Amino acid sequence: MRNSHSSEGARPQPGTKLRLAVLASGRGSNFEAICQAIDEGRLDARVVVLISDKPDALALERARKRGIKALYIDPGLYTSRDEYEKALVKACQEAEADLVVLAGYMRLLGKTFLSEYSLRTVNIHPALLPAFPGLHAQKQALEYGVRFSGCTVHFVDEGVDTGPIILQAVVPVYFDDTVETLEVRILKEEHRIYPQALQLIAEGRVVVEGRRVRILGEEGEGGKLKP
Repeated sequence: MRNSHSSEGARPQPGTKLRLAVLASGRGSNFEAICQAIDEGRLDARVVVLISDKPDALALERARKRGIKALYIDPGLYTSRDEYEKALVKACQEAEADLVVLAGYMRLLGKTFLSEYSLRTVNIHPALLPAFPGLHAQKQALEYGVRFSGCTVHFVDEGVDTGPIILQAVVPVYFDDTVETLEVRILKEEHRIYPQALQLIAEGRVVVEGRRVRILGEEGEGGKLKP
């Protein structure tokens, strides 16, 4: 691996699809975008389980409609965060997931989970990290007065939106934007680049070198991806 870390552990065996475990707390729009990319042949993967910490999450219903195993794991049933994360790990392992995909999952993952899925857990954040991490990123961006914002796909570590960055997309911020209008513009880009990042992982083209992510086959400074 050339003195680097890669997502090789997430890459499926030849002839098999990348097996995804999706964690979601809400409506699951990114989950749906991932499923659509799979349906359209843009993502060589399969969602093997969707897990939520909310019993009424729309994402659970979306998964059931697609015939995908949908699990509600109640954090209140566990005496500690570690015990809850052990339950998450068990569910992902039982589904034989290669990669864990956070899609609007509103809990921080800690050492117990990430020690099992190091560089095999990804997230998407509605800002251009490292700017505006955490909650209400669109509101933060508007209040700061930036001219551009966007979204970031990154590996998950124990910090808040601090893991190595895989892909980013930029959107303009207009003077008359509200949080809602900016959110819509960013969400459209989230739905585009999240499946793209997952496909790069499925193809074994993502290599982490320190804090930087190298995408094999990427051209020059423009960041254009070769076919």
